[in-house]
Amino acid sequence: MSKVAVVYWSGTGNTEMMAQSVAKGADAELFTAADFTPDKAAEFDAIAFGCPAMGAEELEDGEFQPMFEAVKDQLKGKKIALFGSYDWGDGEWMRTWAENCEADGLTLAADFVICNNTPDDDGLAACEALGRALA
Repeated sequence: MSKVAVVYWSGTGNTEMMAQSVAKGADAELFTAADFTPDKAAEFDAIAFGCPAMGAEELEDGEFQPMFEAVKDQLKGKKIALFGSYDWGDGEWMRTWAENCEADGLTLAADFVICNNTPDDDGLAACEALGRALA
């Protein structure tokens, strides 16, 4: 079984709920973006990253985006997964994020999971399945 981390940023608690379900599915360690560093990233075989859509369909740029850029070099050769919640738009921020990861040579272990606002039971089940795909 892989050593898995789940790293997230959440403003309203929706992405945090998703992170908890991903962690449950993967039997993973849970971290906030502020607590995750390149040294931490090196300790894991697989990492799920969760961030909600912010602004004009973009990643949160105060904590999450800087952390993700800082750990990106440590992600080569690892399985990663992406998830997050949104309140408007159609998921463009997630599609762009996934495309950027693939262009950077990162390996996505499964399709991303997005939930509109508070995740429902189906959304939480999809998050658990995402975690299992990493483990």
